[in-house]
Amino acid sequence: MGYTLAEKIIAQRIGREVEAGEFIVAPVDVLLAHEGTGPLAVEQFEGLGRERLAVTTLFFFDHAAPSPRRELSNVQKRLRTFAVEKGANVSEAGSGICHQIVTEQWAKPGQIVIGADSHTCTAGALGAFATGMGSTDVAAAMALGKTWLRIPQTLRIEIGGELPPMVAAKDVILHLIGFLGADGATYKALEFGGPVVENMSVEERMTLCNMAVEAGAKEGLCAADEVTHRFLEDQGREEDYVPLSPDPDAVYERVIELDASQLSPQVATPHFVDNARPIEEVEGMSIDQVFIGTCTNGRLSDLRVAAGILKGRKVHPHLRLLVGPASRKTYLAALREGLIETFVEAGAIILPPGCGACVGVHQGVLADGERCLSTQNRNFQGRMGNPRGEILLSSPATAAATAVRGQITDPREFIG
Repeated sequence: MGYTLAEKIIAQRIGREVEAGEFIVAPVDVLLAHEGTGPLAVEQFEGLGRERLAVTTLFFFDHAAPSPRRELSNVQKRLRTFAVEKGANVSEAGSGICHQIVTEQWAKPGQIVIGADSHTCTAGALGAFATGMGSTDVAAAMALGKTWLRIPQTLRIEIGGELPPMVAAKDVILHLIGFLGADGATYKALEFGGPVVENMSVEERMTLCNMAVEAGAKEGLCAADEVTHRFLEDQGREEDYVPLSPDPDAVYERVIELDASQLSPQVATPHFVDNARPIEEVEGMSIDQVFIGTCTNGRLSDLRVAAGILKGRKVHPHLRLLVGPASRKTYLAALREGLIETFVEAGAIILPPGCGACVGVHQGVLADGERCLSTQNRNFQGRMGNPRGEILLSSPATAAATAVRGQITDPREFIG
């Protein structure tokens, strides 16, 4: 019997045959935490009495970058001190979002990557088994260099057809979550494949894998292929490439086939991600703020799409547009291409690389009764800092079109 991607990675890492549903202990290759989850992990690690870190450990200052208040500044200082003492790596405020940087610099096909953040599954776009865990489990991995887990059953998401103009990976995953429901893939692996995924860039695959957890999944995975190879080569990490694909006779709990040709732009309405619906059902809804960025859609390709719509146009006078590059590398590339200039000329506010408005800690907190259309991954009540605000989710194209018109707008109106 053949292996799915999740089963194959785990079997290779523990050196024996495995099967879905089995509980195993596996080595961890890369571990991450940020200023929101790192303090508890450090506290638990110290309680174990260990002197050394047993795994490559990365701390990120991205959820509050730069820190807006004294308490968070002290948390970051605490993590810096621990990192120096124990030899952990620190990614300072302004460097970018943990999931973006892990994919750019650290994760490799076939690795096991865990993080004290639910969107750690983003690195599955490279063919890594990447999953979020609680801070206590992460602390144990810091101390022991390994973790326990149950090998998940896999849902194969076979995406065929061809994406229409102005329909993107974000629209695909919003549609899928709407179909599955917020708990429709609880503790499953979502394995993305088919012609559409094969033709996607790694950045687009990252969007799919990033949001797998919004259907309850343990992880999202894509095969490591020549697209992956080129991405790693562009990052100066060609030697990290290893081809990885599911076996032809892999056994899946379920195979879900989607025809991308039939998709229109999608919007998730408050207050749940699975409230996804075609844009035709929500066109014309007034919006007070648009946010383009985050670990879901703050990459260079996302900024290019948004800038293409905003070029030569102005942000609607009754709306605020925030743009946040996902990493410093993305920010610099956007500067070189003139994308940042386009955003500024249109009237946007440029945020430093980081999570920005997505987590509601600082930068872009909504007023009572305001609505924000965001390219982030969650629209839970209060997510952006005010439980009396409303969040809707979309692709960068839909967000940019909306920023121009001041109301939810179909980006296909801007074709040509």
